[in-house]
Amino acid sequence: MSASLAISLDAMGGDNAPEMVVRGADIARRRFPQCKFLFFGDEAKVRPLLDSLPELKKVSTLRHTVSVVTMDDKPSQALRSGRGSSMRLAIDAVHNGEAGAVVSAGNTGALMAMAKFVLKTMPGIDRPAIASFFPTLRSESVMLDLGANVQCDADNLVQFAVMGNVFARTVLGVREPTMGLLNVGAEELKGHDAVKVAHGILRQATLPGKFVGFVEGDDITRGTVDVIVTDGFTGNVALKSIEGAVKLYSHFLRQTFKSSWMAGLGYLLARPAMNALRARVDPRRYNGAIFMGLNGVCVKSHGGTDAFGFANAIGVAVDMLTNGTIEKMRHDFANMTASTGPQAAAL
Repeated sequence: MSASLAISLDAMGGDNAPEMVVRGADIARRRFPQCKFLFFGDEAKVRPLLDSLPELKKVSTLRHTVSVVTMDDKPSQALRSGRGSSMRLAIDAVHNGEAGAVVSAGNTGALMAMAKFVLKTMPGIDRPAIASFFPTLRSESVMLDLGANVQCDADNLVQFAVMGNVFARTVLGVREPTMGLLNVGAEELKGHDAVKVAHGILRQATLPGKFVGFVEGDDITRGTVDVIVTDGFTGNVALKSIEGAVKLYSHFLRQTFKSSWMAGLGYLLARPAMNALRARVDPRRYNGAIFMGLNGVCVKSHGGTDAFGFANAIGVAVDMLTNGTIEKMRHDFANMTASTGPQAAAL
């Protein structure tokens, strides 16, 4: 297998694995005919699925293992006892050069721990971050960290900004990304020491695009900036709050249309527009969180997604590979270190 466009898949990760994984790979195969797939999982369960999809089978290799990392496994436990698991072997394939990227819908903590242990963080990065993108009023934005690092110092936040900048350019296609630090206010005097120091460093950094300073919570969905930078605690709370607000709004909308026969008639008239809205905000379209800062591409799919959503997670991995995300990140870190090292030390 050519490592450049070979995708390693944890066939047993996710609520509906392995069927969701295999059928998702088949959708991705049609979108990206240049890709090949390396499946890791129970052959007795995966082989029949591949046999039913002959075109996918032609571009796939299956490696057998019955060991699986469960959703209840702690990261430390997965590291100790999961060396032969489908998740670990899929990550090892990237480290060994057999694949260019790994995609898993399995246990997030275990995947992060294993990926960091096997792939290591690239030079200039202390901690990897979880990044994901979502729709906004303006276009699409990426936010990080989303839960990998609960407590962060200024250096971590600056590193996240570089990672997000590269992601916006390579995956979202934004040539000159705008970046903002999530804070309790836009004024420079607000916030704790870490965000203030990071603000000063990023003001002097020579990154493509523009650092606009602090942004607030309502700027996230407004699309004020292309890259929202925050610590993992705040980012995870913000993301879950947005997801909850969307579910609440959807519930209220359904209840409203069911409230009377006239409301039901209104729904029939509005159904084409409602279907378009549903497609626009479909979370499966934005499936695929990226573990940024590692020496390899690792994408985390939502565990409860379907084949369509998993195919989109594979698509994120393909975009990162074809656009040279890892190489560009190394280049930007080298440039930023050279330009801001003395200033950062002075702060």
